[in-house]
Amino acid sequence: MRKLCLPMLAWLFASPVLAACAKPVYLTFDTGHMGVAPLVAQTLKKFDAKASFFLANEPTQSGGQTLDAEWAPWWKALAEQGHDFGPHTWDHDTWLQDLPEGRFKMRTAAGVQTPRIRELSAQQYCESLNKVAQRFSEMTGRKMGPLFRAPAGKTSPALLAAAKACAYTHVGWSAAGFLGDELPSERYPNALLLERALRDIRPGDILMAHLGIWSRQDPWAPAVLQPLMQGLQDRGFCFAPLREHPRYAPLFAPARTP
Repeated sequence: MRKLCLPMLAWLFASPVLAACAKPVYLTFDTGHMGVAPLVAQTLKKFDAKASFFLANEPTQSGGQTLDAEWAPWWKALAEQGHDFGPHTWDHDTWLQDLPEGRFKMRTAAGVQTPRIRELSAQQYCESLNKVAQRFSEMTGRKMGPLFRAPAGKTSPALLAAAKACAYTHVGWSAAGFLGDELPSERYPNALLLERALRDIRPGDILMAHLGIWSRQDPWAPAVLQPLMQGLQDRGFCFAPLREHPRYAPLFAPARTP
């Protein structure tokens, strides 16, 4: 076994990332009906945790949309608290199939909307991502990060290349990081989801939940989020934004000028 010399040990303990977060997990949230959004923000603040949010313009319980004027102050406050943000497509377009001539078959729906099937070109897909980024900038005065999440995590090499052409890299989630808030509560009660997450999550995992799921009868966030974060913290885990993830951190580095 290789021995660490004193200078190397000193560097390790002086490293701000290692010192602050030796067992990181990466909490991420996709937009939803927003009914639990205030609770999510309060819980993150309680644990002094930074998370990453992926935004689409979805219908809300109040009758508006997630990116309308009602929610602009909330997004701005989150941005000021130092969380990360990326697009989730404007209309919540789920990839179904690659089509000829670089087009994509999409299922477009969010929440209680009636699904519709449509085609998008690579350029239109990029425009959808950029439209979210533009709206985020209008609401917060800040730029989005270089990461995006495809609805349902469904992609293809062609779709990833289309997003890469407009400077976005996809972020999915770890197998244990699927927190199950979109599953039917009669088959997956909150106690089971909490037990499974605390048992299976490992350092480095990317966790995924939503800001409210219309179809779940027993809402996930009020029952699970705080005990999950407390349980992970008690096990020595800490919560980091994706800009600190080893795979994605280089994408956030400022471009060097010659």
